[in-house]
Formats: sequence, C-alpha cells, structure tokens
Amino acid sequence: NMQTVIEVVQHLCPGSVETMALDLATFHGADERVIIISLEGDKASAIAAWPRLKPFSDQLYFLNKKPGLKPKLIRELYRLFKHWNADVVHTHHIGPLLYAGIAARLARVEHLVYTEHDAWQLRCRRRLLLQKYLFRLLRPRLIADAESVAAQMQWRLGFHKVSVIHNGIDTRHFVPGDKDKARQRLGLPLLANMVGCSSQLEPVKDQYTLIRAVALLPEKTQLALAGTGSDEPRLRALVEKLKMENRVHFLGHVDDMPRFYQALDVFCRPSRCEGYPLSPLEAQACGIPTLVTTVGDAHVTLCPETGKTVKSGDPQAMATLLGEMLTSNKPAHPEKYIQQHGDVRQMANAYAQLRNKGHEVS
Repeated sequence: NMQTVIEVVQHLCPGSVETMALDLATFHGADERVIIISLEGDKASAIAAWPRLKPFSDQLYFLNKKPGLKPKLIRELYRLFKHWNADVVHTHHIGPLLYAGIAARLARVEHLVYTEHDAWQLRCRRRLLLQKYLFRLLRPRLIADAESVAAQMQWRLGFHKVSVIHNGIDTRHFVPGDKDKARQRLGLPLLANMVGCSSQLEPVKDQYTLIRAVALLPEKTQLALAGTGSDEPRLRALVEKLKMENRVHFLGHVDDMPRFYQALDVFCRPSRCEGYPLSPLEAQACGIPTLVTTVGDAHVTLCPETGKTVKSGDPQAMATLLGEMLTSNKPAHPEKYIQQHGDVRQMANAYAQLRNKGHEVS
C-alpha cells in the first residue's frame, strides 16, 4: 500500500531544514508519496526566490500564514490531512508541531514525528514550556539531528526516548570539479587562496569572526561568502573598516552550490551554535578540506584525516589553522569519507525504518 508522508515546515526558503525536507521528498521509499506543507508564504514567490523548488511544485502546498497565532490553520491542516489520507506527519520546529501536531491527532494520523534541529532554541523558557506541553499532549516520535541536540532535549525537556538521525547530503550531486571553471562562473580570482563559507548571514553563524581571521592572513588569501541575511550590513561595514573590499566576495544566494564549493581551497563554518550542519558535508563531498568550530555536533561531520576544529569566536586561532590548511601539501580527499558516512539515502532509510518501528515520547 502507498503511504502518504507529509513534511511540515515553517517556511520554504534556502536553509538546512528546508533542504532536508526536499531531500526526504526526493529519496523516499517506492511505497511512499511525500507532500511538503509550508505554513508561511505562497508557491509562486517561494519558487521565484529558490528555483530548486520548481521540480517539486506538484508536491508543495502553502498556507500563507501571517505573523501571530492563527488557530484557523489547525482546521485547514486537519482538512488537508483527511483529504490526502495522511499516514505520517513529520514536523520540523515548534510552529509546525503546534499547528500540524494538533491537526494530525484530530485527524487520527497514525504516525506523528518531530525533528529537533536547533538545541539553542531550547534556552528560551517560553518555548521550552510550550514544547514540553506539546510533547506530553501530542506524544510525537522524537528525533534529533545530532547527539548534542538529543542530550539537550533529554536534559531540558525530560524526555528520554529521542532517536538520533544525522542529516545527509546527495553525494551524487555534490562532487569534486574544476576549480578554475568554478571560479570563472562565480567571478572569483583564479590565483587567490580562497576560503569559503556558505550559511545565512546571521549573527549566530559568526562570519564576523571569519572575516577578522582572513584579515590576519596574507593578501593572497580571500574569502567567498554564499548566503544572505540580516547581518550583511554589519559584515560589509567590517570589510570596509578593514579595507578588505577586494578580498571578501559577497555572492548572495547561490543556486549552484557544488560549483561554489568546487571554487574553494578551504571551507570554514565559523558558527557560535550548531546542531549537525549540512554545509561541511557538502564542501567535503566536493573534495574541500573543512574547518568547523567546536559547537554542537559540527565536528562529527568532519573527515578525520582532513578536517580540523577551532574554538568559536577566536579569529587568531582560526587564522592559524586556515593558514596551515591553505599551505598543506598533503593530498586531501574527504569526499570518500562523506560518501560512506554522510549520504542522504542513509538518512531517508533511517527515517523510514523509524516510522515502521514505532517509537513514542516517554
């Protein structure tokens, strides 16, 4: 029998949670159909802003939620779950759990799944209390995308049956490529030592420290930033203050991410807080040595032979390690490790097995 799996997210714009939902829609089982519901936004605007959504157009549904509490969404989701005869509702983050979780229980959906991606949000007392209440009321199967996230859920929420399923990436899509061609396409200098970072430009991602670290390295070392966000004006002001306008490249949203990684010599994820990030997996699958900060489970994403870690918020230590990685003559092939340990098909299979097993909150 065909199972209907419904992924519910807050919004569909570029990000690791949204990419994961698309991956689950791509690599689902032969006996499953997957639908993605976005609480916010509309289909036309979302596809225009993120062209990767276009092939999934028939599987996407948008509720155009406005700011604030909207109880009517529960009724609308209930109607959709009954219409599609949903077997599984998989929610990501607290908003989707609130609306879709209640609707799923009212519609008597057999399996309700909740994945936690960001343990740092549990530090908010209001969210913590709401989450604890919803877990007790709705009894979803709890999943964390990293051991550190699971530990935070167990400690802060008091729920102990938390499964860990690491995120994965499509290692047939993220592959090594021609560095010069990639740089020409992106308008990056061919002869520079290129450090790269792909992430939303938000304070918690801390590109600020990465820019300061690159400033300590020789002028031949440059930085390419892929992504957009609220911290961009502050980052640009820092670049101007350090007179690095010719060394830091703000690329904005990049559709062809394999090409971005292929253009680099070293990838760096300088975040102050993480769960289990995807971009280090993507960079390494493209053959790029990677440096991450010692936060969350970022270190678990690394190839043990080529990856390095650094304390967050320390530009001097970051500069030292980046310099060592850029000048290393040691052959680096992290893609082989990621193919074995970080492929998205492993993640999809793990979710399918967990749904079949049954594993509820306690």
